[in-house]
Amino acid sequence: MNDSPGWASPGSAPSDGDHSGTPATPEPSDDRARAASKWSQEQPPAAQWSSPGADPSSPQQGQGQGWGTPPQGPGWGQVPTQPPGGNWNQNYGRPPAAKPGVIPLRPLGVGEILDGAVSSARAHWRTVLGLTLVVAVVSQIAQILATRFILPTPTAFDPDATGSESVRQAFDAMLSGLVDLVPPLIIGQFATLFTTAVLTIVVSRSVLGRPVSLGDAWAEARPRLLSLLGLLALVFVMCGGIIAIGVLPGALLGGAGGAALAVLGGLATSVVALWLYIRFCLAAPALMLERQSIVQSLRRSAKLVNGSWWRILGVTLLTSVLVSIVSMIIMMPFTFGAAAADSNSLRSLLDGNTPDFSWPYLIISGVGAVIGSAITYPIVAGVSVLLYIDQRIRREALDMELARAAGIPGYETPGS
Repeated sequence: MNDSPGWASPGSAPSDGDHSGTPATPEPSDDRARAASKWSQEQPPAAQWSSPGADPSSPQQGQGQGWGTPPQGPGWGQVPTQPPGGNWNQNYGRPPAAKPGVIPLRPLGVGEILDGAVSSARAHWRTVLGLTLVVAVVSQIAQILATRFILPTPTAFDPDATGSESVRQAFDAMLSGLVDLVPPLIIGQFATLFTTAVLTIVVSRSVLGRPVSLGDAWAEARPRLLSLLGLLALVFVMCGGIIAIGVLPGALLGGAGGAALAVLGGLATSVVALWLYIRFCLAAPALMLERQSIVQSLRRSAKLVNGSWWRILGVTLLTSVLVSIVSMIIMMPFTFGAAAADSNSLRSLLDGNTPDFSWPYLIISGVGAVIGSAITYPIVAGVSVLLYIDQRIRREALDMELARAAGIPGYETPGS
């Protein structure tokens, strides 16, 4: 265990049954050892305990020691005094988990994961805001330029078309919509690359309760940037290729039958792509924090997700819904302002046609997108990292390693 954001060497504590790298359980303190010794010394002989309802005068049952009557003496029959503040767990009678940073060091609930992501952004808001604003501005400018100069002219619709012609127009519109999604997806991947790389370091330091500057986070993330780019590109091509395989037969067939086949194929392969995406969604934190290679990170993510696929899907979908709602609330005033500045685009939308957005519309709406991205990027990255940490806590006792790295008393390395 080192004090770097990775907390562990590559491949430590694998989750596939090889426990050679599992963190060792910390040795109990002297006080705990003395208490355990005292308990064992004062424990009464087994013959003095009687079964319920037995005759206490029977010589086989001891001298008046009933089943429900504990022996008397120091350390027996006394309820431990609750410490000041009342912070002990009432169900188990032991102190709560240590919390050196934004999360308690134990398996996390959904609310704790979301709260930890927001708390990380708040604790390091200068670092987070500076990074996300720069990335959001650059990515939004790239998307505006792609929309104006790269994307094809919107498809014109014939309102009087019927039968096969209307089906053909709907199919062309679907293909045009898919093409329109390509530049934002590619640009968004690059934006995700930089934010994920740096914010992973920020969140990992927040878990340990340590400060981090943008320069420190960038210095830690920069050596892994190309590997992270390759990882994200591989996952993107893998998922996109699977969906393309499902849509391609219908696109080649054409007509109404081809459109129906493309829709069915796209839906079926989208399920497979979603399964793969969730299976490999923890690969980026593993690559950044454990210094794994691309292939090793994919395998690491698959091992950590195994058995928890539905839970991770639920947390991911919930995060996506919340982020979408926040983005919509932020962007709504800017969208209305952009529509007011470009009445032609608004009229086209109301008529059901694809608008040819003007520069005022793109710029005003882009400002809203920048603000929304600057707020939502840290939440998405934080949830991803905390899901990774939560899975390692559940499977590999990473909480003990984190407590040791944070310098919490009682978790020192044996022999140190």
